[in-house]
Amino acid sequence: MEKFSSQAAIVDKTDLAILENLQSDASRSLGELAEAVHLSPTPCWRRVQRLRESGVITGQVTLCDPQQLDLRVTAFVFIKAATHSEDWMVRFVAGARELPEIVEIHRMAGEIDYLLKVYLPDIAAYDRFYKKLIRVADLQDISASFSMETVKFTTALPVDHLR
Repeated sequence: MEKFSSQAAIVDKTDLAILENLQSDASRSLGELAEAVHLSPTPCWRRVQRLRESGVITGQVTLCDPQQLDLRVTAFVFIKAATHSEDWMVRFVAGARELPEIVEIHRMAGEIDYLLKVYLPDIAAYDRFYKKLIRVADLQDISASFSMETVKFTTALPVDHLR
């Protein structure tokens, strides 16, 4: 059996097939998953458990359509820190995590210190969000770009490089 090294676990072709199948539809039954990856249910379940225990699989969620939840505006907010200290970073990250509009926070290299992905119902909601965000921590600069159209969206991580 050919194996591939991963930081979290040893992953072979069957494990990769399990990951691809679960990333495309985690709601499928164990029997359906086992059939799709050519295993019987018990060995398939053991592999899924091992992938969970090793940290390769970190959770299982239901994805919602933002449009159906009246979240028509996707904003990418660019933050420049007022200062580069650990105290500032801890305060900013803790405060930003509390804002439910933010679905992703990325600490960046380069001219921008943080990139936030934010879902909102409209531009007026962005203004309210902005006023909450500037209370979180002192900011040198904050700007935003608004998505006009989502051309590609996936939560599935690429695994082809492990083959």
